[in-house]
Amino acid sequence: MSGLLYLSVSQNSIEGKIPSDIGELKAIVEIHLSGNHFSGMIPSRFGELQNLQSLDLSNNSLFGQIPLSLANLISLEFLNLSLNALSGSIPMSLEKLSYLKSINVSFNDLEGVIPSGGVFGHSTVQSFLGNKGLCGMHILEIPACAITNPGKQSKLKEVLLKIVTPVVISSLLIFLLVSIWLMKRQKKEKSKDVEKVPEIRTHQLVSYHDIQQATNNFDELNLIGVGSSGSVYKGTLSSGTAVAIKVLDLENEQVCKRFDTECEVMRNVRHRNLVPVITTCSSDYIRAFVLQFMPNGSLENWLYKEDRHLNLHQRVSVMLDTAMAVEYLHHGHVTPIVHCDLKPANILLDEDMVAHVGDFGISKILAISKSMAYTETLGTLGYIAPEYGSDGIVSASGDVYSYGIMLMEVLTKRRPTDEEICNENLDLRKWITQSFSGSMMDVVDANLFSEEEQITSESKICIASMIELGLDCTKEMPESRITMKDVVTRLNKINNTFLET
Repeated sequence: MSGLLYLSVSQNSIEGKIPSDIGELKAIVEIHLSGNHFSGMIPSRFGELQNLQSLDLSNNSLFGQIPLSLANLISLEFLNLSLNALSGSIPMSLEKLSYLKSINVSFNDLEGVIPSGGVFGHSTVQSFLGNKGLCGMHILEIPACAITNPGKQSKLKEVLLKIVTPVVISSLLIFLLVSIWLMKRQKKEKSKDVEKVPEIRTHQLVSYHDIQQATNNFDELNLIGVGSSGSVYKGTLSSGTAVAIKVLDLENEQVCKRFDTECEVMRNVRHRNLVPVITTCSSDYIRAFVLQFMPNGSLENWLYKEDRHLNLHQRVSVMLDTAMAVEYLHHGHVTPIVHCDLKPANILLDEDMVAHVGDFGISKILAISKSMAYTETLGTLGYIAPEYGSDGIVSASGDVYSYGIMLMEVLTKRRPTDEEICNENLDLRKWITQSFSGSMMDVVDANLFSEEEQITSESKICIASMIELGLDCTKEMPESRITMKDVVTRLNKINNTFLET
């Protein structure tokens, strides 16, 4: 299509390399390939597109260096290469592109000096974030480049060689010993994430009498939660292990069916961010799960109880833990598992504030040949994806929607059923979209930062990136939403760039 002027295939799931014969699109003015799974190197033939004004390759998996041939794009006005894995330096020759108004190379693995001429002279730090190896004097918050003297450097090398040579032989021996020790340690910790199973999983099935004893005959003082499906008690097993015991309501036939569903799911999953089920109890008198006790309670309590507070770093960490658990459910098995009821009440926090996803009562294990199923059992109002509520369609993208709602709730401390939002005939997504056009701090939870804490530009960018992620998760059409793999990747980048010290 040599006469094609505009090409946009953004926000799809296209894989593989960008075809090199894209250079044949001689008349092309705009190319938008962002938000896909393109990999490989950027074709050098892009440099042949003399009429190209806008090129967006962001949010893919492209690697290698930025082609020098891009400096031949004499008509180029906008260039976005962000959110890839590009390495090497930024070509100095891009300075000469006189029409270039905007460049974004953030969140890559670039290094070296940021050019100072042309478009780079008026670019801001946002264009270069997430590249720990970049340096430059002319942009605030970017470290200055070290100045080296070639003559002194060569003498230094000679001295270093004389010192290093005798040390190398002894270092090799130490290295070998350390390597052997690390290999042994890695074997022990290999299953720490996906297969971390507490020793208490070795318990046998417990009896009704055991549960009575553990909860002091279901004493109300041990009651820590009541829901539509039953009650949760804190208890202590005969071994002295503190546990949470979820007792289902036997009068509810639907709840009893959920017990079998949850047992089936728990037999198939094992991950550090899922609530570990120690054992179960099933008899004529009771259906119960014995769970690892989470001393810090639920995310819901941390958001809405006045005596508790989560800072920005904790909220990002909790949502990253949650995302990794759901990614494991969706992509860690031959048969994907859909949770169907993601909400803050089902996210529990251990003594280290590590988040664990629980309550698989209405989960669905999808068949290998199907990417969706149907159900008459709904999740929780406000978190249900549109296609789930109207047609009963269950799919992994429904969980992504619920997760996105929860992410926005964690930032804004607004329930999706908030009276103010519902009175305006809005949902949480629409409310944020409308409010976000004003000041960002009008949207987020007022208690996100303490009074004495300074709100930095990095914090603001972090919040904006997370809200954008929540909006990408909650698009109305399921096929337009990103996957949980994408969520984990983006949250990791946000966490590592803005919050890790």
